[in-house]
Amino acid sequence: MDISQRIAEELNARTAQVEAAVRLLDEGATVPFIARYRKEVTGGLDDTQLRTLEERLIYLREMEERRATILKSIEEQGKLTPELNTAILAAGTKTRLGDLYAPYQPKRRTKAQIAREAGLEPVLNALLEDPNQIPESVAAGSLNPEKGFADAAAVLDGARQIFMEKAAEEADLVGALRDLIWEKGRLLSTVVPGKEQEGAKFSDYFEFSEPLKQIPSHRALALFRGRAEGMLRLVIQLPGQDDLESTTAFGVCDAMIARRFSIRDEGRPADRWLADAVRWAWRIKLKSQLDTESFLRLREMAEEEAIRVFGENLRDLLLAAPAGSRPTMGLDPGLRTGVKVAVVGATGKVLDHTAIFPHPPKNQWEESLAALAALARKHQVELISIGNGTASRETDKLAKELIKRHPELKLTCLVVSEAGASVYSASAIAAKEFPDLDVSYRGAVSIARRLQDPLAELVKIEPKAIGVGQYQHDVNQTRLTRKLGAVVEDCVNTVGVDVNTASAPLMARVAGLTETTAANIVAYREEKGAFRGRRQLLEVARLGPKAFEQSAGFLRIMNGENPLDGSAVHPEAYPVVERILSATGRALREVIGNKPFLSSLSVQDFIDEKFGEMTVRDILRELEKPGRDPRPEFKTAAFREGVETLADLVPGSVLEGVVTNVTNFGAFVDIGVHHDGLVHISAMSERFIKDPREVVKAGDVVKVKVMQVDLERKRVSLTMRLSEGAVPPTEKEKSGENAGGKKSAPKSSSGKKQPSAPAPMTTMADAFARFKERKP
Repeated sequence: MDISQRIAEELNARTAQVEAAVRLLDEGATVPFIARYRKEVTGGLDDTQLRTLEERLIYLREMEERRATILKSIEEQGKLTPELNTAILAAGTKTRLGDLYAPYQPKRRTKAQIAREAGLEPVLNALLEDPNQIPESVAAGSLNPEKGFADAAAVLDGARQIFMEKAAEEADLVGALRDLIWEKGRLLSTVVPGKEQEGAKFSDYFEFSEPLKQIPSHRALALFRGRAEGMLRLVIQLPGQDDLESTTAFGVCDAMIARRFSIRDEGRPADRWLADAVRWAWRIKLKSQLDTESFLRLREMAEEEAIRVFGENLRDLLLAAPAGSRPTMGLDPGLRTGVKVAVVGATGKVLDHTAIFPHPPKNQWEESLAALAALARKHQVELISIGNGTASRETDKLAKELIKRHPELKLTCLVVSEAGASVYSASAIAAKEFPDLDVSYRGAVSIARRLQDPLAELVKIEPKAIGVGQYQHDVNQTRLTRKLGAVVEDCVNTVGVDVNTASAPLMARVAGLTETTAANIVAYREEKGAFRGRRQLLEVARLGPKAFEQSAGFLRIMNGENPLDGSAVHPEAYPVVERILSATGRALREVIGNKPFLSSLSVQDFIDEKFGEMTVRDILRELEKPGRDPRPEFKTAAFREGVETLADLVPGSVLEGVVTNVTNFGAFVDIGVHHDGLVHISAMSERFIKDPREVVKAGDVVKVKVMQVDLERKRVSLTMRLSEGAVPPTEKEKSGENAGGKKSAPKSSSGKKQPSAPAPMTTMADAFARFKERKP
């Protein structure tokens, strides 16, 4: 199969669909553009399929380049047989290509190569062909003192080195052994002697064993981290081979090698020597090589899954419900350094900032309340956004007291994740955005804005700093960055961007735009004012026709000259809308949002050679709710009063919380005690589930029951099966004593949200509502 056929089979799609998508990608089209505006061309491939296609296309093209290089190298050596050529052309993975190329690959000078140069290969061949010969006698005829083979023992050792290398270069044999290890091997983990105390966090793996191919991603990465930190020793044991009591017995791998070279123990003079050569080939040459490859395979699979999980969590976080365009006060909590306060307007513009010191050591509680009330009144603040770091619960109390004392302000306070806020504060983006604002206040601005619109604010932060992955620092950083970049791009283009209010970092994620063109758009509007139409974008420096084609459908211009410019209808498809208006004799404002009328139209009446059924359906759907925000309704969790630390938790109590992170083994839920509790996958549903995302996603508000509290290790076990009984605490857990006999103190680290607030009308939807209300 060629590349397109192979990808089509993997995607369960038609080859023609894949070929069309590949052609578009090669022409410079982006995945969001193809998924949204070229459905007819690709037969409706969605963004997930296209991302997979793009990844596989890169891999398979690299493999084809490697295949061509290998064929050329072997041909230049004059060793390319028809059989080998066929095998190389049929190789389906880079690993298989490597196995086939191994005998012909230029390599460093080996012991086997030295033995060959000394003319010792005939010794091996003679013993393989006729084991009735005495090895020492055969070897005596090939002495070569000048090359270092002065006696029979040295000659036989050289012949054995040649055999070991030949065995390692048998592609089919090596492949079969590799598969055997993966299918039957077990990974054994033990603690490095003397590291029991230092490596206590890996205590679950001090005596651990699990089938290699069944180890889940998070466990594999934990094991590799333990080994990297010098706390664990990892070995692969193959039943029937590595557990043999006798060192002279043949194991399953030895037997496979022996069969490949027709070696049998029939009591002939050379049989014992050949059997030893087989055992050496496995133990000295192949085992270490294949164990390393198996560990690498396990790590790659674990990393791939971890990257997938990170991407899914990031997608959920970026597409979390926005509070909307409402004046918001951001509080970046702190104790000794005080609470940094920033007020941002409905559009995210910084209106005011200050610092208050309500907590120890200054304890300026009343002064802080007065300052916050004055700011809220002055700027008509509606929301208070509190970062979830140190002193967040104490600051939350302050905000609650403010709301209680001043009900006339009609404030709502929420605790949000401040992950990445410090990274943003010190970034070049923040410095350019707020050149005159002290770095300590930039975090408060970010905390406020991420409540208004999580997507618009979080795109300014490197995805890895947002903190919703598992073992994110242990995986391939290039692949992680590429995956997370794709997720961010897809999320931004799914929601769309208001070209007259968006920041340059947000617009840089729009399909077809770069950091340069995004910055140029911002500079253009600052110089010439708000954009009035999409076509005006073509006046922006370095934004040419191709960039316009890719980006225009995702860039919105609200309240512009043409209402369609605020929708997801691409400018190239405006003629379809014009035909609808012409055919029905209606004005655009009579059509927009008129679902009964739009539902009455026949899609077939507006299809032509350029715009097919899928595109017309998308246009009609968009006209029903133009500029609609696909994100969910804004809602938050209400934390229970009096439950603020781990010590406050009572097994059996039912609490409300927010899902902060979802892994393959369960979900972490913030219940307002500075340490997220874990709902294991087995405790998430009354029915069996394979993936926690079948039940929850990051940002969901859920009810959980406290099952067990481990104060020593600061762990909380939760369940979403509310009928379950709690696990009684042990005496040590009741006392909260750690290994050293000291009380464990709560440690601030996790994120919190609070009382419910009504979902606001989005900027885009609001603009279209106002448009419909205009008089002709």
